[in-house]
Amino acid sequence: QVHLVESGGGLVQPGGSLRLSCAASGTIFSINPMGWYRQAPGKQRELVARISGGGSTSYADAVKGRFTISRDNAKNTVYLQMNNLKPEDTAVYYCNGWPMTIAGWGQGTQVTVSS
Repeated sequence: QVHLVESGGGLVQPGGSLRLSCAASGTIFSINPMGWYRQAPGKQRELVARISGGGSTSYADAVKGRFTISRDNAKNTVYLQMNNLKPEDTAVYYCNGWPMTIAGWGQGTQVTVSS
């Protein structure tokens, strides 16, 4: 089975930046479409960014122009560079396959944007 571990979250001031990492095991990760998701308290989990095996990307309107998803297939890692963070970005961030999940939903990594 594929195992995914998210890291890089933390507390940051509005306008700041964070870089999240998603480390994966399994050869399928190198070609599988992947996404970053987030879930704020009391809200549904939402897809914020996705990337194909070849590097094509797409973003939710709320993060377009501020977030960048990328992948390093040789390292089995997907990244989410988050710039100009806003308080409304506060959530637990998860990675997984898209549109088909390839692993269970784990703990994710907490991102808190506050002054």
